[in-house]
Amino acid sequence: MHLLKNKKGLSVVVTTLIILVVSVLLATVVTFYAINVTTTRVQEESLFLTKQHVWFNTTGSWAQAAIVIVNTGGKDVVLDKIAVRGQDSEWQTVYYWRTSNITISDDLDVTSTNITGASFSITVQGATRTFQRASDDLTLKSGWTMVLYIMNPDSAALNDGGITVFTSNAQYYKETNIEAAQ
Repeated sequence: MHLLKNKKGLSVVVTTLIILVVSVLLATVVTFYAINVTTTRVQEESLFLTKQHVWFNTTGSWAQAAIVIVNTGGKDVVLDKIAVRGQDSEWQTVYYWRTSNITISDDLDVTSTNITGASFSITVQGATRTFQRASDDLTLKSGWTMVLYIMNPDSAALNDGGITVFTSNAQYYKETNIEAAQ
């Protein structure tokens, strides 16, 4: 009975500590929630490389590389650099064709001659496509596909190699064998 008649409450120090602890816990929960929301909704860069080839023509003394790049990420990307067998390719040797509505399931073919000029045409996915010569970094929108042909990549010889695509955030590598162009 004596406790029920006691009119004193918690001390000021205990009350202040409880309010402080509750405030810190609430702030922590809100912070974790905000981090979770922002990290799950951030659009990430992701490229899928496929159909890679490096061809070497021993009779014509030229080489050629080709690859299909699909932007499967949630944001547009800028291709900063392309390397074949670890050697950077100059932009004037890179030819590209972009599409937003054609899925590339057929394999890529080597051209019958050395690629020169501002553009060239080759059959891709059952239709003739015109490839433009790159002059600077290439952009690839989210959900789009790009087919690249690289003429005379440095150090192409009859050995194993690979194609590396560089963006500002990452590099993507795809191993390939060097094939004889016929």
